[in-house]
Amino acid sequence: MRLLLVEDDDHVAAALSAILARHGFTVTHARNGEEALQAVLPTAQGERPSYGVILLDLGLPDQDGYQVCGRIRKLTTTPVIMVTARGDVRSRIHGLNLGADDYVVKPYDPGELLARIHAVSRRNAGTEDTAATATDGTQLRLGSVTIELPTRRVSVDGESVPLTRKEFDLLALLAQRPGVVFRREQIISEVWHTSWEGTGRTLEVHVASLRSKLRMPALIETVRGVGYRLVAPAA
Repeated sequence: MRLLLVEDDDHVAAALSAILARHGFTVTHARNGEEALQAVLPTAQGERPSYGVILLDLGLPDQDGYQVCGRIRKLTTTPVIMVTARGDVRSRIHGLNLGADDYVVKPYDPGELLARIHAVSRRNAGTEDTAATATDGTQLRLGSVTIELPTRRVSVDGESVPLTRKEFDLLALLAQRPGVVFRREQIISEVWHTSWEGTGRTLEVHVASLRSKLRMPALIETVRGVGYRLVAPAA
């Protein structure tokens, strides 16, 4: 797997690159935010670099790491793991809301980091094949399920399914990245615009309601202790 490591400390980068290389990774090292952004841009020939995972340190010398994450997410769907000393809950939630797929706090065990790299790469595998999105980005098709974003309409096999506002927002969030696990805290923040405390039961109720209304109990999978992901049905 090819991996992009965004780390301004050359000593840290060299040590981590050596560990990753021993486990079969080919590492491209970017020392700041601008180098990271350039590394994910298409080449002059129009070819887009292919990375399995991006490891992004937040303490960069030229740009705020959160800003870099947001800009990377607009350029590529490659999984991003934030690696940082900022371990407070608010920082983690902010990073996940910007599109990070996971968040590792320093100091960390290399074995844990490797496990997280493999986990996010597995979740991302096949995502682009399972999600068929219209070229104008206004419609998501997942098997027999069609989600029309501008009109907020959902249908199954052509039959309209009435959803509440929050049910639609929840489904649309999960459907834009099928196969990717969304943490409970991230879902609550993006759909309900509040913190996790006291809202967990509301999320569970909405997930159950979606499964029932869409008549697809397996569409939204519970990832125990983490959150939920949408499992794209066969066409």
